[in-house]
Amino acid sequence: MGVGLLSLALGCRSDQVSHYRVPKEVAATHPDHPGHASEGMPSQGMPSGPDAAANVPPPPTPKGSLKWSLPKGWSELPGGGMRFATFKTPVSGKVEATVVVLPGAAGGELPNVNRWRGQIGLPPLDEAGLAKARTVLKTKAGALNVYDFTSDGQVKSRMVVGYVTTPDGNTWFLKLTGDAEPVAKAKSDFMTILGSIRLD
Repeated sequence: MGVGLLSLALGCRSDQVSHYRVPKEVAATHPDHPGHASEGMPSQGMPSGPDAAANVPPPPTPKGSLKWSLPKGWSELPGGGMRFATFKTPVSGKVEATVVVLPGAAGGELPNVNRWRGQIGLPPLDEAGLAKARTVLKTKAGALNVYDFTSDGQVKSRMVVGYVTTPDGNTWFLKLTGDAEPVAKAKSDFMTILGSIRLD
């Protein structure tokens, strides 16, 4: 009888329901804009694991997408995540050209520029420094702000970025990044792409 009571007690205990509070996961910071989980970077910059896709927000749906013309030898690959497109350049070496679109002001121009400078080991700028670094290129899509930065390190990195906000409120970054030498070779063609942008 004692064994039966013990079994009954254990059986009742196993039917009890326990409640736990589990904190929500915090989304990873977007490299170009806080609050966005991904820029559609290559695999080394992406979260891994079975739940990685759930942490990547869908890209904004531009009402009027940018269009551009590519120089001879360049080609375009489809994007993913926040990356709208990737350009393949004929220049050899470590160099990459990408197009990123983010909703709204995307954190602001100065914070983005300083984030990019930090990526190649340069100190942040203030508003006056930003104005000096900016070159304005007139395009059919509006004024395009262009920045060109080269790191001071032993292996020099270079970044050229075109920054434009379209009438639908989205912010576009067209970036050419990599080692300073191949970026220098690709810059002329890249500037041609920047000058050709227009609204769909």
